[in-house]
Amino acid sequence: MLSGAATSITVVLIVFFLFIEGAGVFNRKPIDDGYLLVVNATNKVKTLQPSQVKDVFDKKITNWNQLGGENRPIVLFTTSDITQYYTEEELGANFEHFPEKINELIQKQPGIIAFFSDKYKSDQFVGKELDIDKIKVWEFLSGEEWFPTAQPIAQMGVKPLIYGTLWVSFGAILLALPIGLAAAIYLSEIAQKRTRSLLKPLIELLAGIPSVVYGFFGLVVIVPLIQEMFNLPVGETGLAGSVVLAIMALPTIITISEDAMRNTPRAMKEASLALGASKWQTIYKVVMPYSASGITAGAILGIGRAIGETMAVLMVTGNAAVIPNTLLAPVRTIPATIAAELGEAPNGGLHYEALFALGCILFLITFGINMLVELVTNRKAHKKH
Repeated sequence: MLSGAATSITVVLIVFFLFIEGAGVFNRKPIDDGYLLVVNATNKVKTLQPSQVKDVFDKKITNWNQLGGENRPIVLFTTSDITQYYTEEELGANFEHFPEKINELIQKQPGIIAFFSDKYKSDQFVGKELDIDKIKVWEFLSGEEWFPTAQPIAQMGVKPLIYGTLWVSFGAILLALPIGLAAAIYLSEIAQKRTRSLLKPLIELLAGIPSVVYGFFGLVVIVPLIQEMFNLPVGETGLAGSVVLAIMALPTIITISEDAMRNTPRAMKEASLALGASKWQTIYKVVMPYSASGITAGAILGIGRAIGETMAVLMVTGNAAVIPNTLLAPVRTIPATIAAELGEAPNGGLHYEALFALGCILFLITFGINMLVELVTNRKAHKKH
C-alpha cells in the first residue's frame, strides 16, 4: 500500500509540475523579456501578430499599408544599425548618448519599426510601443512555424512537430504490431521448445540495447537503403524513423504478448481441439481472446516507446520542422525537439516553457492512445460476456 501510494503521488507530482511549467508559456508575449518593438508616434498601426512581425523583418512586408497603416515604406532598425545613422563621436565614448540617439531616430523616421533593449529607452521617449498579444493556445497548436529563438518575435507553432510525431509513431505501430504479434504466436504456439529457448533470450536481449545504438544502425543501414530504394536526395525521412522505432518496439511487444499467450490454460486449448477446431482456429478463437489483455499491455508499452523515443529518431528523421505530406519527407518529432533544444533554452525563459508545453502535448497524445486501446479492449471483453 505504501509503495503504491508513493508511486502514485510521485507520478501525479511529476505531471502537475510538467503542466505548471508548460502553461506558463501562455501567460507570456512572444518577445524576449526586456526588449521593445517600437514605431513612430504618428504611426496608425497599434498591434501586430507574431507572423506579421516576422514577415516585416524578413522583408516580405515592405509597406505599412499592407498592415493597415499609411502608404509609407517600412524602415527596419535594430541596435546594430545605429552606426549607419550616427558616428561613434555622436554616440559617445561609452555609448552614453545611445538612448538619446535612438529616441531621436524614431522621431525623425515616420516609417521606422525598431527592436531594441529597454535599457536603451530614453527618459524622454517619444515613440509608440507596439502591442504584442500573448501566445494563445489555438495559435500555439495550429501555427506552422517553429522558431522559438527567432528575433524579434519567436514563432511558436507546434503543428509540424505534432504531425511529425504522429506520422513516425503510427508508421512504427503499423510495422511493429503485425510482426510482433506473429512472432509471439510462433514462439508460444508453433515453435519447438529448443527453438523457443534459443529465440526468446535473443529477443529479450534486444530490449536492453541503448537507443543510440539503434540510431547508429538506422543511420548506417536503413537511411542509405531508403535513399537508394526510393531515389531520394536524402534518406533521413519519417520512414527511416518508423522502421527504427518499429525494431525498437518489437522486443517489448513480442515478449509480453508471448507470455500472455503461454498463460492460456491448456484445458481450453484441448477442449477447442477436441471439438474439431484446427490449430489455427484455436489460436484465433481461444488463445488470442483469452490473452487480449496481455497483448494490449504489450502493444501499449511498445507504442509508448515509439512515441516517446528520442535519440534514435533524432538521428534518422532529418529534423526538419515542416508539415510532412509523406513518410518519405524529413520530419521532426516532439521528443527529438525537446532533447535537441532543452539544453540551450535559458531556465525559466520563453523557449524553456514552450518545450515544457511540448512535453504536455506528448503526454496527452500518449495518454489518449492508451485510453483508446483500453476502451477498445474493454468493449470487446464486455461483448464476450
